[in-house]
Amino acid sequence: MGMKVVIAFLLLLLCATIHSNSEEDFDVRRHLATVSRYGAVRDISDNSFVPFDIPEQCSPIHLNLVARHGTRAPTKKKIKELEELSTHLEILLEDAKEKKLSLQKIPSWLQGWRSPWKGKIKGGELIRKGEEELYDLGIRMRKTFPQIFDEDYHPDIYSIRATQIPRASASAVAFGMGLFSEKGTLGPGHHQAFAVISESRASDIVLRFHDCCQNYKAFRKSQVPDVDKLKKPILDEITDSLVKRYGLNFTRQDTSSLWFLCKQEASLLDKTDQACALFNPSEVALLEWTDDLELFVLKGYGSSLNYRMGVPLLHDVIQSMDQAIEAKEENQTPGSYEKARMRFAHAETLLPFSCLIGLFLEGSEFEQIQKEKPLELPPKPPQRRKWRGSTVAPFAGNNILVLYSCPSNNNSTNTYFVQVLHNEHPIPMPGCNNSNVCPFEVFKEKIAGPHLKHNYDTMCNAVKSENKSLTSKLSQMLFGWLFPLTSGDTQSQKSEL
Repeated sequence: MGMKVVIAFLLLLLCATIHSNSEEDFDVRRHLATVSRYGAVRDISDNSFVPFDIPEQCSPIHLNLVARHGTRAPTKKKIKELEELSTHLEILLEDAKEKKLSLQKIPSWLQGWRSPWKGKIKGGELIRKGEEELYDLGIRMRKTFPQIFDEDYHPDIYSIRATQIPRASASAVAFGMGLFSEKGTLGPGHHQAFAVISESRASDIVLRFHDCCQNYKAFRKSQVPDVDKLKKPILDEITDSLVKRYGLNFTRQDTSSLWFLCKQEASLLDKTDQACALFNPSEVALLEWTDDLELFVLKGYGSSLNYRMGVPLLHDVIQSMDQAIEAKEENQTPGSYEKARMRFAHAETLLPFSCLIGLFLEGSEFEQIQKEKPLELPPKPPQRRKWRGSTVAPFAGNNILVLYSCPSNNNSTNTYFVQVLHNEHPIPMPGCNNSNVCPFEVFKEKIAGPHLKHNYDTMCNAVKSENKSLTSKLSQMLFGWLFPLTSGDTQSQKSEL
């Protein structure tokens, strides 16, 4: 009997130790959805995936880059939300004092807290950390692909494009400064001047297709209430926990705003001991999941329109590869054809492009999207999922498609392969037997082909019957593992990432 008690005690001690270690190892900066900084999540990858090694006799002949802008300041709308949070926290603290409640459980930083962005009139600009992310990416890109970046700069050889949004064009400039560092003659740093091309916001269907697609705008607006209903039970559950834990009468909106503050503090200020410390790891995981649900439904695989409106970008990528192959086959003179096409835009650009080439899919989901069948929502924690905003589209997140030329067995002709990297790491393509390398013709016909048959104007601007609400479908998916709805209100945040 005594031995059984000892064994039971040791098992309890072991479980407690494991739980303690798991919490100590938890880094909230890797769980901030699309507000995650690139350096915190860049090396998160599927450890079970064994990438295909490119044969030594193959050589890269062209590179496509689709990148999100780097870490940015909160937008003007979000700055206002944080100031409203500050005001409401004051009211909650005054109310607690009037009721003579104990303030011992309340973190000291909450008392008298003011937003770090208080008084800022404008927002959304690329910050120094964002500049560094893109600058360093440019340096690494040149080192990783020296055969691509071995020519003297010319805008027709190394094309750099960005949207007209300042944080995107500034990201392109920071990247170019790294890519061409010490390759020019300007100043003591030997900088190289380079061109960044932008299309008008009103007509940029290659990088800002989401802004030009009227049917998408209508669809997204119709789905926001459904997304709010999905998030509501989780926010209510965590709000109840915060009220019990700290003794303040937080609202659901407070919880949402505190979570946003946590993401901003951790990502932009490297501060994880204030707003983020209000939540335990399991609550962070749930809050991250609600962000991922919103991303999935409104910008990802939740609707085929979300990503098929990116067909002009996919066509641009395929066209650049066709032109590179033509230049190779015709033995065109080096320096007379494009070797890299690099684009800098937004999460609303990177996410649909990732979906178009079938990344982050589970099991038979690739076949489902090819048939335009809806996918299941990302599973709720603690279940594992591939769809995580922190890795799918962090600040400076990117997809790199490298076209390789490989000699055939008789050396008389060349064969061509596409290698896909996400955040600079090889990633499996379900449309190509889960390999990170795919024969170009297979990539073109099997992965891109079913999407390229769709016409942007027909999808986006043709008059359609009003989109049906997804409420009933999403509710059925969530039945059994979401909590009952309770009263309260929350404000949907429509923001460009």
